[in-house]
Amino acid sequence: MEFQPNVPLSRYSTMRLGGNADYLIEVHDQATLIQAAENAKKNHLPIIIVGNGSNIVWRDEGFSGLVIVNRIPGFEVISQDDFGTYVSIGAGEPWDSVIERSVEMGLSGIECLSLIPGTAGATPVQNISAYGQEISQTLVTVTAYDLFGSQTVNIPAADCNFAYRSSIFNSSSKGRYLITGITLVLTRNKPLPPFYPSVANYLEQHGISDFTPAALRQAVVDIRRSKLPNPESTPNCGSFFHNPIVDESLVATLEEKFGSVPYWPENNSMFKLSAAWLIDKSGFGNYYDQQTGIATWPYQPLVFVNRSAKSTGDLLRFADKVKSAVSQRFGIELNIEPEILP
Repeated sequence: MEFQPNVPLSRYSTMRLGGNADYLIEVHDQATLIQAAENAKKNHLPIIIVGNGSNIVWRDEGFSGLVIVNRIPGFEVISQDDFGTYVSIGAGEPWDSVIERSVEMGLSGIECLSLIPGTAGATPVQNISAYGQEISQTLVTVTAYDLFGSQTVNIPAADCNFAYRSSIFNSSSKGRYLITGITLVLTRNKPLPPFYPSVANYLEQHGISDFTPAALRQAVVDIRRSKLPNPESTPNCGSFFHNPIVDESLVATLEEKFGSVPYWPENNSMFKLSAAWLIDKSGFGNYYDQQTGIATWPYQPLVFVNRSAKSTGDLLRFADKVKSAVSQRFGIELNIEPEILP
């Protein structure tokens, strides 16, 4: 086994920024992943595992350790029962390909998560969600290599502590598990309304009344393509900030001061505000910052794109400008969504 030395990490982030890794290896099966991890532990090398790098940004100083790039494939129906169809998926599978295959089989449950970049193994980490669905609704287990116990484990969904953009994998157990696969339970039932407003509008405008998984997937794909850049051609890492979660009193205060404010109900009488709206109203809609080379996407200001930035420092300086403007205007602190590594 050979680790590649001194590898530019900008190749392994869709924002195309960052320093070098001391060592890097791409793995295509679980045995190689385990061998690489144990080799790194033996040589006292810190470990970071990544997929497509679509929700991470590497720091300019790089990483003094081993980066494992997960390319483990796999898509297999393993069983069916009254609850649904159980599908085992390799952590390195491109996520949108997983949805495409499941929809072709007539399976429902993840179609509204279409076109989210990244790999299947990354989906539980931030409990990805979009258009009214989130991965925690269909996830059964996460298979991972436990670096602490040096063993492969199956972690039930109930033990993942899922919340908005959160799980044990990016909080209490961050750095402990190397995810090698996930198991989902999907249904052959057709999706039922009510649907997310923009999806419902699309279906109505296109005269679609047969709500199949394929119809909802196409709606989501068309909506996302109309407002989001393709990371393969335009360097970006998707939404750069979380939508803030606030209480009812703050929503009322904002509406009294600014009029209509877009928000959605969350659990426990809390509400999710639109970070895109906050950014736009703070003067950063369709904005290009010549000092840093970072811009907001014309159709979605929550997405930062790398037009001519030279460093992650440039990106973070622009993020600070946006955060400061939103804080001054609305009294709300935005939190960065992509993980800044290491």
